[in-house]
Amino acid sequence: MLKIHLPENVFETLKQYFSFDFVWFALVVAILVSLCSALLGVSLVLKRYSMIGDGLSHVAFGAGAVAAVLGITDNMLIVLPITVIVAIILLKTSAEGKIKGDAAIAMLSVGALSVGYLLLNITETSSSNLSGDVCTSLFGSTTILSLDTGDVISCIILSLIVIAVFFIFYNKIFSVTFDERFSKATGTKTQLYNLLVAVITAVVIVIGMKLVGALLVSALIIFPALSAMRVFKSFRGVIFGAAVTSMVCAGLGVISAVLLGTPVGASIVVINIVALAIFSLIGKIKSK
Repeated sequence: MLKIHLPENVFETLKQYFSFDFVWFALVVAILVSLCSALLGVSLVLKRYSMIGDGLSHVAFGAGAVAAVLGITDNMLIVLPITVIVAIILLKTSAEGKIKGDAAIAMLSVGALSVGYLLLNITETSSSNLSGDVCTSLFGSTTILSLDTGDVISCIILSLIVIAVFFIFYNKIFSVTFDERFSKATGTKTQLYNLLVAVITAVVIVIGMKLVGALLVSALIIFPALSAMRVFKSFRGVIFGAAVTSMVCAGLGVISAVLLGTPVGASIVVINIVALAIFSLIGKIKSK
């Protein structure tokens, strides 16, 4: 039996909820994280490197477990540097051919998850609700009450940095995405720009984990890009389509979570899946 139900007066309920700061916090964070994820997702999907988000999100979970064991209140001080360092190591390992990209990501994913969960189990942390903490880390907050002003401020700052970096180096990222060999032959430092993309991807993963969770945040990278590719054909068109789609899905996800009492992260991802189905249908109609 379903535990969710739609309120009788939807607009009145929304008006009441949006009078609270925590709902606006969730909406702002969801839109910013989704926008940053979509911008990076287009490049990562085209380079067949989209699963880097999945691997780094699991690394962030492991780093969060380390922060919990050390009793660090602001786990961003541990999670962000470790995730960025691992992104750099992952890129260099793949580039040097020692371990193929997909194998390195798989190794990081299962390794970080295992180490993180093991640490939480064998040590005494400040929280006694281990299963609840792990569930929140993996799938995001089950409610939208957990984001405070500090979370929102850090999210806004990091998101603006990511967006600025992306548009400042837009032409170089475009060049490296479509023809890395040609870009390298023309003197472009392709390794540097690949590194830049990996680092800002790690930043996006970290800021999105609290809302969406380690297991779901990579969906925000993949789905909007795939949806936009079904309809738009140019790189700029796909970027624009993915950005708009991700923000709309994020907004609808937060609203549905408010009305139905569902987890925010899962709601956003499910709406992204619906959007992909709609865009796929539109793409087929256009092709005919």
